[in-house]
Amino acid sequence: MSPKNRAPQTANLSRRALLSRASTGFGLAALNGLIQQESQAALIHRAQRIAPKARSVIFCYMSGGVSHIDSFDPKPLLEKYAGKPMPVAVQRTQFNNNGTVQPSHWAFNRYGQSGIAVSDLFPHIASVIDEVSVIRSMTAKFSEHAQGNFFMHTGFPFLGNPSAGAWASYGLGSESRDLPAYVVLQSGGAKPPHGGVGLFSNGFLPAQHQASIMKADEAEAVANIQPREPLTAQRQRLDFIASIDRQFASLTRHDSHVEAAIKNYEMAWRMQSAVPELCDISGESEATRKLYGIDDSGSSMASYARQCLLARRLVERGVRFIELSCLAQNIGGGQAANPWDQHGQIKSGHGMMAHQVDQPIAALIKDLKSRGLLDSTLIVWAGEFGRTPFAQGSDGRDHNPYGFTIWMAGGGVKGGHVYGATDDFGYYATENPCTVYDMWATVLHLMGLDHEQLTYRFSGRDLRLTDVHGHVLHDIIA
Repeated sequence: MSPKNRAPQTANLSRRALLSRASTGFGLAALNGLIQQESQAALIHRAQRIAPKARSVIFCYMSGGVSHIDSFDPKPLLEKYAGKPMPVAVQRTQFNNNGTVQPSHWAFNRYGQSGIAVSDLFPHIASVIDEVSVIRSMTAKFSEHAQGNFFMHTGFPFLGNPSAGAWASYGLGSESRDLPAYVVLQSGGAKPPHGGVGLFSNGFLPAQHQASIMKADEAEAVANIQPREPLTAQRQRLDFIASIDRQFASLTRHDSHVEAAIKNYEMAWRMQSAVPELCDISGESEATRKLYGIDDSGSSMASYARQCLLARRLVERGVRFIELSCLAQNIGGGQAANPWDQHGQIKSGHGMMAHQVDQPIAALIKDLKSRGLLDSTLIVWAGEFGRTPFAQGSDGRDHNPYGFTIWMAGGGVKGGHVYGATDDFGYYATENPCTVYDMWATVLHLMGLDHEQLTYRFSGRDLRLTDVHGHVLHDIIA
């Protein structure tokens, strides 16, 4: 029989060959652990080019689009033009039901030594504004939710590309042996933003870099995490499977999909003890629970507070990238996937959403700082776009990607700092316009990664999170 027609070596395994290959399972498991550690060290050496300021990122994603002119970007001129047509050119909006100029529904006041103006919508975040670098000139390319969410997470407006968390995992790995590098927290029935779980995908990167979704307030934070049999029996089965997989991987020149499957088996086994311990907050002090609002009964704030507290605990355990999920309020158009999306009743809808996240996020900043972790933890607060300075209908606001606000805190950024500006109506970014590529270039830089060098070869191209764009925002770095 010619070599071309010869059956694969794994087609038929004799009992003797099978036992021979499986007998080295425990040794291979130990060896694999050492190899993974060495491989990860080599990866870090190859990708890391800058002295890191942040070890972890917490991404507070405000799905649906927060109104910047009602929160962090005061525009007094809106009062003068209230009820009048916009005096500048208006772009086509998502629903094109454009009304007259609508002032902010909340008063702005100046806070902290920096004197940065924050509206009454976020009184708790206002109390820590001296830790925050406010970017008032963010722009996006898309005004539809799914495209905007993909763009904000991956740098591309469609499915199939790795999220920022997956890139961070690929570039740096996790400092925790028992938890994945990239975790998405959910609670209170929170759903993924429009675009679904693909927003948290590893895309073309090896599968171990995709997000692990944890339900922060459920008995099993990860499905089937509680072992159904003794761990020793599981260990034996995994060793057996791993030994066969490695034999197969060697025949396929160590295919990345097979290698990723082996790593995911191992991580899942270790998570069985790590995840329940992580989610057990019974040891947290009463003062800490009160700070976050954990015991605010019957409130969506309590659910979000639990995510924030678990985010701190994940940072303490060396997890690299954590994303938090907002809960639906169903006011003015806000839905489970995009709860900040108030096309009507914006005062009620934004008010409820801010109550949900304001105290827990401020508590997270305070708690990290008190534990000496804020300097090494970067908090990123952002949505997919802002909202229009003119009304949609009578009391809503439509999507505005032309100029809006995000902010960062900790992790090497300047506290009490404002960067960029929109025009007098809060419509267009006019001073230091920023892009999503700039945002992620800056985040990677703060983590010690050069966004131009963090690449992965796929379909004949060296692809990256920032595509062929992006500039580090050095003016916000301390």
